[in-house]
Amino acid sequence: MPALAAGRDQPDGGRFRSRHSTRELMAVRNPDESGQLRAISMKRAFLSAGHLPTLVACFAYFDVSFAVWVLLGPLAVLIARDIELDAGQKGLMVAVPVLAGAVLRVVNGILVGRLGGRITGIVMQLVVIVGLVAAWLLGIGSFAQLLVLGCLLGVAGASFAIALPMVSYWYPPQHQGTALGVAGAGNSGTVFASLLAPTLALTIGWQNVLGLAAVLLAAVLLLFLVAARDSPSAPPSRPMAHYAGLLAAADAWWLMFFYGVTFGGFVGLSSFLPIYFHDQYGLSPVNAGYFTAACVFAGSLARPFGGLLADRSGGTRALLIIYAIVAAILSAISEGSLPAASALAVLLVGMIAFGLGNGAVFQLVPQRFRQDVGPMTGLVGMTGGIGGFVLAASLGYAREFTASYGPGFALFAALAVSAWAGIAAVRGRWREDAALLAGVRT
Repeated sequence: MPALAAGRDQPDGGRFRSRHSTRELMAVRNPDESGQLRAISMKRAFLSAGHLPTLVACFAYFDVSFAVWVLLGPLAVLIARDIELDAGQKGLMVAVPVLAGAVLRVVNGILVGRLGGRITGIVMQLVVIVGLVAAWLLGIGSFAQLLVLGCLLGVAGASFAIALPMVSYWYPPQHQGTALGVAGAGNSGTVFASLLAPTLALTIGWQNVLGLAAVLLAAVLLLFLVAARDSPSAPPSRPMAHYAGLLAAADAWWLMFFYGVTFGGFVGLSSFLPIYFHDQYGLSPVNAGYFTAACVFAGSLARPFGGLLADRSGGTRALLIIYAIVAAILSAISEGSLPAASALAVLLVGMIAFGLGNGAVFQLVPQRFRQDVGPMTGLVGMTGGIGGFVLAASLGYAREFTASYGPGFALFAALAVSAWAGIAAVRGRWREDAALLAGVRT
């Protein structure tokens, strides 16, 4: 028993090994058990590293807000029929909330830095609730009113710049990818919107769905009030000149562009796929919603794994693969020759890639701008929304002027290729910086 005794008596960082040394020694001989022990240890470390109630509340806040943000997409077929919209107007109808949310993410990022995430979240949620109730009571009967409603729904989309910084400030660097991936998985709200909104609209009318959404937001606001807290480690408020100064950093623009492709692709397709499946393949609004929900579910589920993958293998390495997949997927879809089932399968893979990319990009944000996660979340999130606006609007106008969605998909495939080249250009420098911060020689 000398080996075991030595294992029990050896010092480890000033402390003696625990009584579990026997099991640890056995795990060395059994790689499967060793892997299980590491996984359990990592899970426990993550759960104890931050503030779980805030993580849960921010996930719920973002999830429901995201569902409301893209609500016009699942309702688009029915709205277009009632208000008589052409293809370009349909694309603009679902693109405006995305653009409004993009701009307001910058506003929210600044407000989080100056007022804190909790106060900012409460105020913004109340704005959306009051606006939805007003739209429900007064009614929506014209394209202009739809655009006003879209701007209002953009406030819900800007919740991204509230939820993610609140979570980020609670968790240490080694858990940033996982924590932000979990919080960011709130974009799964699109799944529920795609699944439930068309059916509810056929049952109670699409305008009544707006009132129902306000009730759901109010319930989540109550949870946010009770559970969410600002981290004591959040950086102090900074002057406005500091936020403008972030735009002088080249890395900020790279991150904005990278997220503009990954999240832009995700939210753009989330908003537009109900229209695409209906117009391209003649699916009913409900079935188009089911197809869209499957795609969005896959992308949303992938986001936490994108953060985890980036924690394990590096965000830049993951993104090199992801952008190559996205470019190939969108190029295939742009041909327009795939049957419905094949298009669904290809788009599922594409949405998974977008979801992984979203998690991977936000694993990089705290590494490059640890003291400015709030405003950088707003800036990066803004370009994500702009990317979604570009995709949704270009698909609508491509159909309007060419009778095909192909040019819109091809344009975004070209952006994915550009993002791949950008990652390849900065990867070496970013990896060296990360190694220096970690105290590791490169």
